[in-house]
Amino acid sequence: MTIQQQVITILMVVLGTMLTRFLPFLIFPADKPTPKYIQYLGKVLPAAALGLLVVYCLKDVSVFQGSHGIPELISVILIVVLHFWKRQMLLSIAGGTICYMVLVQTVF
Repeated sequence: MTIQQQVITILMVVLGTMLTRFLPFLIFPADKPTPKYIQYLGKVLPAAALGLLVVYCLKDVSVFQGSHGIPELISVILIVVLHFWKRQMLLSIAGGTICYMVLVQTVF
C-alpha cells in the first residue's frame, strides 16, 4: 500500500470506530426511554452470541473418528463446572481452553 492508501485506511477505521461508539448515544438520547425492542435485544443477544460460539466450536467434532470428541466433552464440562462454581467468565474460558490444549497435546 502507498502512504496515501494507508492514511485513508486508518481514517476509515477511525471513522467506523467512532461511528459505532457514538451512534447509539445519538439514536437513543438519555432524556428518552430506551425502546422495549432494544431492551429485549440487550437481554437475549449475549446468550445468543455465546450459543453461536459453542455451536461454531463444536461443529467439526466427530464422535466416530479419532478421539471421539472426548477432549471437547471434558473441556465443556470443565467450563460449565468452573462457571457455576466461580461465576467468572474469563476463568471459565481460560480453564476450558487450557484443559483442551493440554488434553490434545499430551493425551489424545
